[in-house]
Amino acid sequence: MNIEQLKDQLVKIEKLQPFLEKVVKDHSEIIILGNGGSNSIASHISQDYTKALKKRSFTFSDPSRLTCYINDYGIENAYVKFLEEFSKKETLVILISSSGESDNIINSADFCVKNNIKLVTMSGFKKDNRLNSFKSEVNYWVDSRDYGIIECAHMVFLHSVIKY
Repeated sequence: MNIEQLKDQLVKIEKLQPFLEKVVKDHSEIIILGNGGSNSIASHISQDYTKALKKRSFTFSDPSRLTCYINDYGIENAYVKFLEEFSKKETLVILISSSGESDNIINSADFCVKNNIKLVTMSGFKKDNRLNSFKSEVNYWVDSRDYGIIECAHMVFLHSVIKY
């Protein structure tokens, strides 16, 4: 991991943090979605938002529900189905994809836009990735192709709104 790249992201986080803090503060309910390592980030920060911020926050990481939805609706539609069933107009949805190219995350962003659900997007790799193209409340893109840098920066960014 290139520590200098991570330091560069901390400067960017400091500039974007007030925007994320306002968006999170303005919502009483938050759904956070990601794949793989990003799903772990979503699960971790969801617990912290509930505990530290007193927000109703949850993610889609229960193995039996996740595999049921993937089996019944396909991986590309599983998260959309989850959003259909659990999101409301006042829900904030945070979508995390290191590559910004995961079909299930892109489809979730489409769902949010079509249903006027507030959205925060987080990605890395190419600046012109599909997730980075969505109009959102906050769009945090990490200028790196290193999963370690991207995932660490995403976690720091999401944690930046918690004041213990």
